[in-house]
Amino acid sequence: MTLPTGTSCPIGAIPAMTAAAGITPCWSPCWAWPPSKEIEKEKQEYYRKESTLQKDLEGKYRDIITENRRAVAHLEVELEKERNRTLSYREALVSQSRKLVEERKLLELEQEKLEQEKQVLLRSGAEGTLYQSCLAKEEEWQQRANILLKEFEEGLKERQDIYCSLLVPRGQRLEIEKNLLVKAATNPVAMSLHMESGLKDIFKHDNYCGNVLNRTRSQNGKLMWLYLRYWELAVELQKFKRVEKAMLGKR
Repeated sequence: MTLPTGTSCPIGAIPAMTAAAGITPCWSPCWAWPPSKEIEKEKQEYYRKESTLQKDLEGKYRDIITENRRAVAHLEVELEKERNRTLSYREALVSQSRKLVEERKLLELEQEKLEQEKQVLLRSGAEGTLYQSCLAKEEEWQQRANILLKEFEEGLKERQDIYCSLLVPRGQRLEIEKNLLVKAATNPVAMSLHMESGLKDIFKHDNYCGNVLNRTRSQNGKLMWLYLRYWELAVELQKFKRVEKAMLGKR
């Protein structure tokens, strides 16, 4: 028995129609559940996909953990290297600073001794006149030496300012260092003060920078200021030694 197209099939009419057609009635509705085998198959497919996904996630998690541990280990090694390097620089700076302080004390003692000798000469007639003449000449030399030291101070301040800058190219600092070393190796006053070796020491060890936001150059550097003060005292001492040498040559 065929129903016309578009005609609904009332549930109550199903037994009558099937009986009339000689068919044993089926009381299950048209929308009955799929067979249990298909359900089981879908379940197994779902579990398989879930298991595969879980394994992939676990594998990726293990890879991430391994990579993180490797990165941490590498950073710890680099940090230890930097710590040792910083410690080495600090020890070298402390050692050099201590050495300069001791030398400065010796210079001050020798300067005090020369000052006492000067006072004796000032009170000794002709010797005092000769001393004053030699002293005036050597004070001119001292003025030229101090002008030179001021030039080195400005160069060192500029060099340290670039060293502490995050923006200025490194090449500019290296150019300043080269020019300072050339001047120290060719200028007679600088050569007499052995400034070249001191400059190399500064360039190697003076890595101190003040506050990043500060624009005052005098706040940068530590070792360079010790050397500048040392050279200043050395100039003062050389002046008196030159006076003594000049007086002995005129006697």
